[in-house]
Amino acid sequence: MTGQTGNGSLLGELERRNAASAHLLIADLAGVLRQRRFGRAELARFLADPRFVNVLPQWDAAEKVFGAGPFEGEAVTLDRDSLRPHPFEAEAATLFVDYAGPSAALSPRPLVKALVEQAAAAGYGVQAAFEFEFIVLRESAESLRDKSLEALQLFALDNRCWSALTAATESELVSELDATLRRGGIEAYALGFELGPGCFEATLAHKDALAAADEALLFRTFTKAFFRRRGLTASFMAQLGLRFPGLSGHLHLSLTDRASGRNLFAVGEGRQPNAALAAFVAGMVRLLPEALPFSAHTCNAYRRMSPGNWAPRTATWAVENYAAAVRVVPGTAESCRIEFRIPGADTHPHLALAFALGAGLWGLRTGATLPSPLLGGGPDETPADAPGLPHDLHEATARLAASERAPGVWGERFVEHFVTVCRHESDSLRRAVSREELLRYLEM
Repeated sequence: MTGQTGNGSLLGELERRNAASAHLLIADLAGVLRQRRFGRAELARFLADPRFVNVLPQWDAAEKVFGAGPFEGEAVTLDRDSLRPHPFEAEAATLFVDYAGPSAALSPRPLVKALVEQAAAAGYGVQAAFEFEFIVLRESAESLRDKSLEALQLFALDNRCWSALTAATESELVSELDATLRRGGIEAYALGFELGPGCFEATLAHKDALAAADEALLFRTFTKAFFRRRGLTASFMAQLGLRFPGLSGHLHLSLTDRASGRNLFAVGEGRQPNAALAAFVAGMVRLLPEALPFSAHTCNAYRRMSPGNWAPRTATWAVENYAAAVRVVPGTAESCRIEFRIPGADTHPHLALAFALGAGLWGLRTGATLPSPLLGGGPDETPADAPGLPHDLHEATARLAASERAPGVWGERFVEHFVTVCRHESDSLRRAVSREELLRYLEM
């Protein structure tokens, strides 16, 4: 267990909540939630020696093992602070677990916890929230396979960006999704439609940093389950195809003074970054080109960073400019924050948060200075003097492997293992050929 809680208090809390069962959740390095379900009596026996097989840090998005064994049960800790209701099962709860043995140093969630503790030791609190775009298809698991994932049928074909008409037409479905999320303890700050046919957008409420990343993973899982139970499919791929928009998974973040609760990113009347905000953003901008896999760990994520999409392709910042990689949002004294606009909808929330927080704290420690802000803007306007970002996972992984600063920011062992993970993911698809490539080149 974490903090001052013990096994007895967890079982007592489940009893107080009238939860007859508990779903224990652990995320792999692809950002997929894995679970074991226990009845309360069985959980009591499990807690005598809680373990989970240590294969998760050693397999890829296709569940192919690439690491060396032995694979065995490894001790885990249960995070009672993450306890919440399960929205699809009456009298059930969910909570996160973390590896407590050697795999802890290879896992994203413990990395976030360590960075939050690092921030706390420096006197900072961390608030965060994620927002996601996703596509809903009028396809079930069976129909997708029957058609070999081709000729995908979209939901809400007449939708346009921020359409009031679609919102009214599909209000019952959106209300049901919102209610399901709230039953799971997830509050959507905003929920509606965006970039055309089938496209939804959800902005989650801000929380303490670890809880925000946890809820982002739960949001994706619960949303996919909600639509799948209705014969539909929700996709969080960053780029689903040529006829689809790129889909984002943006991170909003702010630092507070732990003693007073004051927002340290609050700007004055000039709306320009103060010293703390400037150093934090500078750290992100400086480290982004060499640590991009933290925010984009799939091959598909780099498809989104292409012409025609609102996805930054350079390491830039600006006040309010949506074309920048890091957007400073002045707002009120309470709502001032940064928006990290690089991650796609497929991002691993714990990794994206680990990048932003680790790089920002590095900027504060080193007194990093901001480059000039991005001027102008638009999806295809790339400033010539801004540091470019890697074009694919292979290049991004090579830059991370060569980085002299990354091990000191995120830990030598984690970075070394994460490089191995990303290199394997890139190599797995380097010989894959898309349908579009066949159509373009087969008979050329």
